[in-house]
Amino acid sequence: MIKVCVAGATGNVGSILAKEINNSQLFSLTEGISKSNAGKNLGKIINEPGINLILKGDVDELESKSVDILIDYTTPSSVKRNVEIAISKGINVVIGTSGLTDADYEEINELALKNKVGAFAAGNFSITSALMQYFAKVAAKHINTWEIIDYAPDTKVDAPSGTARELSFELSKIKKPSWRVPVESNIGLRESRGAELNGSQIHSIRVPGFYSSSEIFFGLDGEKLTLRHDSISYKPYVQGTLLAASKVVEFTGLKRGIISLLDI
Repeated sequence: MIKVCVAGATGNVGSILAKEINNSQLFSLTEGISKSNAGKNLGKIINEPGINLILKGDVDELESKSVDILIDYTTPSSVKRNVEIAISKGINVVIGTSGLTDADYEEINELALKNKVGAFAAGNFSITSALMQYFAKVAAKHINTWEIIDYAPDTKVDAPSGTARELSFELSKIKKPSWRVPVESNIGLRESRGAELNGSQIHSIRVPGFYSSSEIFFGLDGEKLTLRHDSISYKPYVQGTLLAASKVVEFTGLKRGIISLLDI
């Protein structure tokens, strides 16, 4: 069985993952990390009697012999350090935490190649989100103008979202969008045109009432195409994360996006 450590094991996604892994025939939950609950029994915290695991407080405490994969669902401020430590120990990683930049991913890829382990990251682990990204890449081959909007509650600390970041990165492989009035020629508040990332303009909405949504608008004269993805629970992230965990032991270096694991 594949031995897994969940970092952020008592969090919203991490706690569901821990339960799923514990009941899996492919994975074995051998370690869990939670800074705020170090030394406590994970099973009691997440109300799962079948789990009898004492939580560690830091990735630095892990031993490679007890863990094949680190799945990180922690915070933007700690994810990169966690990943780098795990990779340096020869542990494969699945990155579910948002907030990393393209430059961060380049460094992680280099470190993973150096240590001969696999690393996987996705802005969104939902299968339907991956399909939105796929359809957007098809559309970008035929349409030159688009903009991205991401929606989240005002408690989300990072912007743009990981989904929007990944979408702009993938679209940049096709081409960069263009406008008849360039963004830099805007008269008024330049900031109202959003932030540029990988050539795409991204607008991040942060107000209560949203869970997690992303939209991309494509336009031609007299018509437009809208692609939208909505997450309404954590369940889609869990299934996609487990898919990534089953694959990350099969390659070396970094792969990004659930779409890279699907046969499309």
